[in-house]
Amino acid sequence: MAATEYFELGTLSKPHGIKGAFHVYLDVDDPEEYEDLDAVFLQLGNEMVPYFITDLQIRSNLNLMCLEGIDTLDAAKELVGIKLFLPVSLLPKLKDNQFYYHEIVGYQVIDKNHGALGTVKEVYSTGAQDVLVMTYQTKEVLIPLMDEIIPKVDKKNQVIHSILPEGLLEVYLDDAN
Repeated sequence: MAATEYFELGTLSKPHGIKGAFHVYLDVDDPEEYEDLDAVFLQLGNEMVPYFITDLQIRSNLNLMCLEGIDTLDAAKELVGIKLFLPVSLLPKLKDNQFYYHEIVGYQVIDKNHGALGTVKEVYSTGAQDVLVMTYQTKEVLIPLMDEIIPKVDKKNQVIHSILPEGLLEVYLDDAN
């Protein structure tokens, strides 16, 4: 499968105990939706390598995972920081007005006041909020993913409609910044 056929589920955060278990960060809205997983894919270099899950415990403050073949602390340490992926086909279906971040990469951003701005390069979380990243007039611009700023995403035409706050683009275009 191509890399675009996967979505990022989370990360192997750190070892847990001495038998190869991991603390797992799951970057999803509802981790409980994934508690019956049998396998995950780890991105090792340019390859997506499948690993069977031998134990998965999803709790409100701690997620633990054991992978087949990883049964020592040293083996677990080698995989710390590796991202976990699943096939896109396993994503829960969304309503028409909802979207997954990986879906909008490549979408055109059209602003109500400024017109066509550019294409979404990526989406990520800054900690305080999620933002989409695009290039506008050779400058990287971060647009907060808020309903007031992004009122509509047209999946059919791959267009994101925005109403940017006054001065947002100028912040990025000002050479003094």
